[in-house]
Amino acid sequence: MSTDKGHRPLYIIANDIRKDWERPYFGAVPYIEAMRQVSGISDTYGMDDADMIVRYFLGNANTWRGPVARAIKTELKGMLT
Repeated sequence: MSTDKGHRPLYIIANDIRKDWERPYFGAVPYIEAMRQVSGISDTYGMDDADMIVRYFLGNANTWRGPVARAIKTELKGMLT
């Protein structure tokens, strides 16, 4: 597992998501769990690239709101660019 330069590891971000989002939308859960298994956006988990896992998570995280949600979503989007 590699950490992409300048970004927090995805497994740390995933743990922060679980701490803040007590009852996540069921569609987001598999992507949170997958992010807990990788470090960087260029890693893979099974047959999936971490990049796509993050994109699918963001697509399923619309109901997660608040300041922590906004900050983490912005952080994840920044990793994609």
